[in-house]
Amino acid sequence: MSQTVDRALSILPLLAEGPADLGQVADRLGVHKSTALRLLRTLHEHGLVYRQSDQRYRLGARLFNLAQQAVENLDVREIAHPHLVELNERCGHTVHLAVHEENEVLYIDKVESRYPVRMYSRIGKPVAITVAAVAKLLLADLPEPERRALAEKLDYPLYTSRSTPHATAFLAELAKVGEQGWATDLGGHEESINCVAAPIRGTDGRVVAAMSVSAPNVVVTAEELLTLLPLVRRTADTISREYSGTAIPQ
Repeated sequence: MSQTVDRALSILPLLAEGPADLGQVADRLGVHKSTALRLLRTLHEHGLVYRQSDQRYRLGARLFNLAQQAVENLDVREIAHPHLVELNERCGHTVHLAVHEENEVLYIDKVESRYPVRMYSRIGKPVAITVAAVAKLLLADLPEPERRALAEKLDYPLYTSRSTPHATAFLAELAKVGEQGWATDLGGHEESINCVAAPIRGTDGRVVAAMSVSAPNVVVTAEELLTLLPLVRRTADTISREYSGTAIPQ
């Protein structure tokens, strides 16, 4: 039975390359045409493959519907939370998870620091979009025209001397973040708070969320916080693999 299931499932990646006839399927599986036909008929009955008028087979519409339902039912917060807790236990600092929704970047999860000094961030609260490390990651992944249009609409409040001053600087920072695959906020929102962040990616490689570790200068220096970047990125990659169900290229 397991061999039959394995053979049937092996047909799907073949058809993902394009329509194939019975002989091609049999050759790829290394089985007789009668065996391949039996497998194809079963997949056809379940809507996972479709037989065209030219007698070739392609992936069926139900397979795409199932994939769409699976994506829609994924909850990145639920998947990420235990990993955020583990990261917090290892480093002791505040850990955030954020998503981009309707031109805002919102915190959707937070694990508090073990240290007495706490951050004022709250779940459901928008971040300072022009300086926050998580925002830079999420916006850097937007298509270039959309990224530019958004940058030109934003206000650029000077929270500190390190805040992003205007759209040109912001776009340059987003380009840098997109290239390096991680982001920082080193005193851009609050002089005393530093942050490092990494992206969480979906099956298509696009950024679906961003996670960060933040800490005040009185607890750890910016240089010391930056040493946690490899750990933050590994955690984000682990969440990405679990979220997408695929191996994320390193």
